[in-house]
Amino acid sequence: MDEKAIRIVYNYIDEHLDAKNTKKYEVFVVWKVKALQNWKWLISSTLADGMYYEITYNGDIKEFYLDAYKKFENRCIKDTY
Repeated sequence: MDEKAIRIVYNYIDEHLDAKNTKKYEVFVVWKVKALQNWKWLISSTLADGMYYEITYNGDIKEFYLDAYKKFENRCIKDTY
């Protein structure tokens, strides 16, 4: 199942990459979970574009869903409460 989720993200990135960008990149699973017959993956790539991808597999109807997100900021908040 991991290979299918990774392939979906590769295909999405290839569809949206600028044709002038010939940089090679890797796609990798950051996190995954299985609950009953359903799967969810958080996937990223080695491209410096701030994107990450959420793949959800609905095992009841055998469908994958792709959400693409752009990371705008990563901030450390000290626990002072």
